[in-house]
Amino acid sequence: MYDFAPTSAVDKTILYADLLQAADALTSDEPDAVANMANLSALIWQFLPDLNWAGFYRMVDGELVLGPFQGKPACIRIPMGRGVCGTAAQTRKTQLVEDVHAFPGHIACDGASASEIVVPVLHEGRLVGVLDLDSPRLARFDREDAHGLEALVALIAGRIG
Repeated sequence: MYDFAPTSAVDKTILYADLLQAADALTSDEPDAVANMANLSALIWQFLPDLNWAGFYRMVDGELVLGPFQGKPACIRIPMGRGVCGTAAQTRKTQLVEDVHAFPGHIACDGASASEIVVPVLHEGRLVGVLDLDSPRLARFDREDAHGLEALVALIAGRIG
C-alpha cells in the first residue's frame, strides 16, 4: 500500500519535488499506461490544492479522448485545436490560462472552472495526450506550476505512452 502525502511546506519547489518523487515511485515498475494515468490523477488531486479537475486526455485517432481523471464527469472527445486542451495538443506547448472565460473557444465541462493549465505529453516525438488541471479559482496556476507539471510529464511520458 502506498501512503504518499505532500509536505506541509507552502514552497512550490518542494511540493513539486515531492510530487515528482511520489509519481516516480508509483509508476516506475508499472507497464500499464491506464493504471499509471489513474494513479497519477489521484496523486495530483491529493498533492495540489484548489483543483476541481485533474486528469488526462489521450490522443486516439487524431483527437483527444478522455482518460483517467479526478473530478466531475468531463467532455469525452476534444478535437485538435479546440479549447485549451486541443490548443495544447495542436501547438505542443503548455497552455497557462488565468481566466478560462477569456480563452477563445474554451470548452466548459464544469462551469465552476475559472483557470486551467494543460501540458502536452510527448513521448519519442509523438503526442500521447495532455495533462489537464482545472481550478475554481482565477489565476490559480503560474509559471512555477507550469515548470513543475512539465517536469512531471517529462518523467512519466514513457510510462503512459
